[in-house]
Amino acid sequence: MDLNVRLAQMSKPLKTQFYIDNLAMIFNPQALFSDGTQMYRNPVDPKENEYVTIRFRAGRENLDEVYLIYDGERCKMRKISNDRMFDYYESSIQLGTERMEYYFEIHCGTFVCYYNSMGVCDNVENYYNFWITPSFSTPDWAKGAIFYQIYIDRFYNGDRGNDVEDDEYFYIGEGTTRVKDWNKYPAEMGVREFYGGDITGVMKKLDYLQDLGVEVIYLNPVFVSPSNHKYDIQDYDYIDPHIGRIVKDEGELLKRGEHGELLYDAKHPNKRATRYICRVTDKENLEASNQLFIEFVEEVHRRGMRVILDGVFNHCGSFNKWLDRECIYEEAPGYAKGAFVSAESPYHSYFKFLENTWPYNTDYDGWWGHDTLPKLNYEDSRELFEYVLEIGRKWVSPPFNVDGWRLDVAADLGHSDEYNHYFWREFRKAVKEANPNAIILAEHYGDPTSWLQGDQWDTVMNYDAFMEPITWFLTGVEKHSDEYRGDLKGNADAFFGSMRHAMTRFCTQSLQVAMNELSNHDHSRFLTRTNSRVGRTNSCGPEAANEGVDKTVFRLGVMIQMMWPGAPTIYYGDEAGLCGWTDPDNRRAYPWGHEDMDLIDYHKALIRLHKEYQVIRTGSILFLLGEYNLISFGRFDEDDKIVVVINRGEEERQVNIPVWRLGVAYQTRMARLFITNREGYSDEMKMYEVDNGIIHVICPPVSGIVIKDIGDAY
Repeated sequence: MDLNVRLAQMSKPLKTQFYIDNLAMIFNPQALFSDGTQMYRNPVDPKENEYVTIRFRAGRENLDEVYLIYDGERCKMRKISNDRMFDYYESSIQLGTERMEYYFEIHCGTFVCYYNSMGVCDNVENYYNFWITPSFSTPDWAKGAIFYQIYIDRFYNGDRGNDVEDDEYFYIGEGTTRVKDWNKYPAEMGVREFYGGDITGVMKKLDYLQDLGVEVIYLNPVFVSPSNHKYDIQDYDYIDPHIGRIVKDEGELLKRGEHGELLYDAKHPNKRATRYICRVTDKENLEASNQLFIEFVEEVHRRGMRVILDGVFNHCGSFNKWLDRECIYEEAPGYAKGAFVSAESPYHSYFKFLENTWPYNTDYDGWWGHDTLPKLNYEDSRELFEYVLEIGRKWVSPPFNVDGWRLDVAADLGHSDEYNHYFWREFRKAVKEANPNAIILAEHYGDPTSWLQGDQWDTVMNYDAFMEPITWFLTGVEKHSDEYRGDLKGNADAFFGSMRHAMTRFCTQSLQVAMNELSNHDHSRFLTRTNSRVGRTNSCGPEAANEGVDKTVFRLGVMIQMMWPGAPTIYYGDEAGLCGWTDPDNRRAYPWGHEDMDLIDYHKALIRLHKEYQVIRTGSILFLLGEYNLISFGRFDEDDKIVVVINRGEEERQVNIPVWRLGVAYQTRMARLFITNREGYSDEMKMYEVDNGIIHVICPPVSGIVIKDIGDAY
């Protein structure tokens, strides 16, 4: 039987004996531990050529020898200290300038095993080595920070004078719509309907966000764009006046005929949209909007919070001033001809044209074939490359001073893997030179390792090592609500297995700032997933997303989110009970006046708990117990030990949790800090006795419990 399987089966490790070659030596593999946190690596983010001390933990008087294996070297580690339960081994080695990989070789009698980022193993797999990248660090402010994602059109309308008007312009087959009913469900093809949320609206709700406990505001795109999602950017240099400030409002809306049909030029439908052209090309509006944004960031910073922006650099929009398929800039003063309009455009090389059919060349490369999303052609345009790097610098520098970038579809940028990595290396240099404390956080699905080498991204939106395992375990539903897997619902082995594997793809610095979301603008709302139902707006209707949801299961998800390594990221409205299928239904307006105040209070309570203990931000994690419908994990550092128990099942469970593995004394007491279950939630304290390193916990049906060592040893 594989060693990992044997270890997973140990429910009471203190009473487990491994007899090595018939010797009466008791080997305790569950005492073995190391990771990249400060307890086990010092400094945690060493510089090039600096010495770093690596520590390894084992059971007291349990091992004969431990070796640190790194870059072809084999170094015997020194036992430097012990406590009542563990021995600690150390080696100090000098780094070079390149990434260093390492693992541990453990000797107990004639028995030999290994320890890497997956834990104890009986053979070495380089894929799971620990690694250190010299001079790679991530911003301390982002480690474990509470992020709040805002899809700005749907958050709050603070300035009705900048709202997109009915038929202000033409986009993807129809005129724009100004939504009059804030609580209306988004239309199935709702890309051109606008609710009116804006930057002034976010400013007016900063008291709410601060009271909730938010530390970082992540804004979906805010630059000039024709859609409500704004991933089709028109002008990277300016905040869209429709969410900013309109001070000059001239021109006409599009007209309709006597039968309600929209009147427009079929070839150039927006040439007559002169109101729109004035709003988004006139420098008075653009500069006023940028000034409003400056004031917004200053106010956020004054409150001790931060702001990150969405960077969409793989593609732009067909409205973009560099392409100008809509001929918006063709006659606007102060703008060069777009590459769609003229072959002589200074932006010709910014795009890959497939045919020589100017003027008005429609044959260009669109991302995934979408002609509204022209792919940017960096390889053939050094000017484009330099321009976008300057955009990266501009918004993290004075006077804007944003605190970093979230990078949309970052792995798709460029036409080859080689160029993609080259671009992000140069982007990192540009951004970090302008603002060394800015974060670079990418959207990515799958293994991010090749981008997390210290020279490109800081971290990613954490799908593989957070969102997906949690949604499968708690709901059995895939993150789009497109598939149900009963075999994964409540499956602790699958949960810990996928988490364990995916977390090894991060170094500690990246994991601690990873964006841990339950929902976002691309996937169904987590509260809707708790109905364990497959569906979308076009198949079930939006009302069905509200039906059969389980708020108790939702609270379990939030508890894991607030206790797991990384940056808990709340998608606006989740905390208020907002439901929704995947895009576009997940983009419902925040339910002001109809909030679920109980869920908001629940978030506040857990956010307070999260922020109270540094161990939750930067401590180690250990998986303590996994059974059907039940998981338990611990967070620990030199100061604190915290245990989380999640019972997904509908039956009461009594479980025995080996808290000794966190360094909790064999005979002591622990205190319950928080509980959620079918009856509600409470921070009323309850004491647990620790007996021989084990606590015995009765878990009510569908419950989550947070327990802390209080250090009151007998």
